[in-house]
Amino acid sequence: MQLHDLLADLAGFDGAGVLEMRDAAGFVPGRPVPVEITSVVHDSREVRPGALFCCIRGNVTDGHRHAPAAVAAGAVALLVEEWLPLDVPQARVASVRAVLGPLAARFFGEPAFAMRVLGVTGTNGKTTTTYLLESIALAAGDVAGVIGTVGARVGTRALPNVHTTPEATELQAILAEMRDSGVETVAMEVSSHALDQHRVDATNFAATCFTNLSHDHLDYHESVDAYFDAKARLFAPVFTRRAAIHVGDPYGERLARRATEEGVVVSRFAVEDPSAHVTARRVVLSSRGTAFDLVACGGEPVAVHMSLVGAFNVANALGAATTALVAGFELDAIVAGLERPTVVPGRMERVDAGQDFTVLVDYAHTPAALESALGAARGLVAPGARVVVVFGCGGDRDRAKRPLMGEVAARQADVAYVTTDNPRSEAPGAIVDEIMAGVPTGSRVEQVLDRRAAIREALAGARSGDVVVVAGKGHERGQIVGDRTEPFDDRDVAREELGQLA
Repeated sequence: MQLHDLLADLAGFDGAGVLEMRDAAGFVPGRPVPVEITSVVHDSREVRPGALFCCIRGNVTDGHRHAPAAVAAGAVALLVEEWLPLDVPQARVASVRAVLGPLAARFFGEPAFAMRVLGVTGTNGKTTTTYLLESIALAAGDVAGVIGTVGARVGTRALPNVHTTPEATELQAILAEMRDSGVETVAMEVSSHALDQHRVDATNFAATCFTNLSHDHLDYHESVDAYFDAKARLFAPVFTRRAAIHVGDPYGERLARRATEEGVVVSRFAVEDPSAHVTARRVVLSSRGTAFDLVACGGEPVAVHMSLVGAFNVANALGAATTALVAGFELDAIVAGLERPTVVPGRMERVDAGQDFTVLVDYAHTPAALESALGAARGLVAPGARVVVVFGCGGDRDRAKRPLMGEVAARQADVAYVTTDNPRSEAPGAIVDEIMAGVPTGSRVEQVLDRRAAIREALAGARSGDVVVVAGKGHERGQIVGDRTEPFDDRDVAREELGQLA
């Protein structure tokens, strides 16, 4: 595109549009600057000749500092918040972040309007809900794509992805590739960081879903109310006209009222709630799956049998079903999709090496998620057997949740092993001390800093019928120690240690 066409009448969601243009000589031109743009990037390492380099002010670094490297690599124009002494055309805006979403969407031809994009936000359950939405879309005969914590992909073909919700330039590029690959439905996780940082601005959602909200990311948002407000951005007409909201969660009812007032059509869902538009009755849990009756919009109950385990996955299934309904899917396809065998990486994922006890790896890294995972495990143990958990907390992240997770583990598990998660720049022992501050005296909680050793001890001590939950890292394939990432996958380690025990 020509630069002037890309920037014409550009405005961010907060009204921060183009303030001024300068040409390569530094003069404010009286006519469009004739520059052809072949790509839009925010990372100077991704610049190729013909790029428009967008200078984002981030939490760690300022893109303006990398503009010289971008120009040296072939950037032919810059999007800036302050003029730079560089010999290329520049467009100055009040906030690069605020306009980057609309700009990137325009460059890639507004790809979200060509597909049925379904956005899912909440503290827990986002990944599972998107996987279930993908399964529903496949059951309906659609070509489906997924964007989220585990990655971006079309079928089994992985696409590059860094964040749960990519930066605006990356997101629109991924959506464009999906559109060009024939994708009809996209199930997409939308994080609070992405909403706060305008990464999804100008993305059109056929429907959005709220799963729940609990203590997380307060190192970034500073308060639960600020965290809620970030999530709530997704439930406004500028993003969507239809929403599925979990009113079994206290914040869900608050969000449903807010979204309705803003003109969004809200469908409420909750387990065993006859007042909700979509509900589940007669829930039966087992170690091999979950059964319940799905009741949608006052219709007749429909039996559903899922491979996913745990009571919290009933809520996730309702979230997927309600989102699919408001997005136009038929009930038959929804039920068929929920019943398809589904393995969500690192979400109550079973590790089976022939042992006579159950081993589950889960991504639970918040107090509420750990409580849900251990509650689900409690429903799976054999009579007289125990729930055993291995967990830790990440370094350089929300410290306030550490003692809360210690309290949850001590209360919900019969035996707990506190260990290292991703310590990053913090001392693992110091993190464990903060977790232990929430553990009541006399609780059966062991401290084993080496994560492999903690998993080994938990498995070696497990008895027939026990359920061992390895929590915190889920699908992750590495452990972040200092500034390096060391190979570590809880699923592989558990499988290896089970092999040694056998």
